[in-house]
Amino acid sequence: MPGAKPYAAAIAGGEAEINQCPPGGSATIAALAALTGRAVQPLNPVHGLESPPRVAWIDESRCIGCARCLAPCPVDAIIGAAKYMHTVVAELCTGCELCLPPCPVDCIEMRPGPAPAAIQPALNRARFEAHAARLLNRAAERQRELDAKKAAASRPAAEP
Repeated sequence: MPGAKPYAAAIAGGEAEINQCPPGGSATIAALAALTGRAVQPLNPVHGLESPPRVAWIDESRCIGCARCLAPCPVDAIIGAAKYMHTVVAELCTGCELCLPPCPVDCIEMRPGPAPAAIQPALNRARFEAHAARLLNRAAERQRELDAKKAAASRPAAEP
């Protein structure tokens, strides 16, 4: 799953089991079991293994600034811009590992991270919603620009 919200929707729709989230581990599985009335299951190892809290870490000396890690981060814990090095704000990182696959130089690794604060789920949800809204706004803006270019190209040239 590409993030917690799509996974939650899949659980609610009966399309996913409650044991697919390594960052949440057994505590999340137990909470989901209580919430959904399903039986507690062990974490499915296909999706990873339960471990203490971990966060992404970028080896800044190897980062080429490709920016491929920015969009997949569901909580915008990675800071940087195209052609500049990137870094991870450890306090914001959820340990989801979605930034790992797009990195072409494998400069991102997972390291031990701080224990999440009690209010972390609410903060993560708010950051995810802001991230998703920004991506939608960016896509809409690109579509408006494309539509304007198409409209300009279809107009006949003015005669002198």
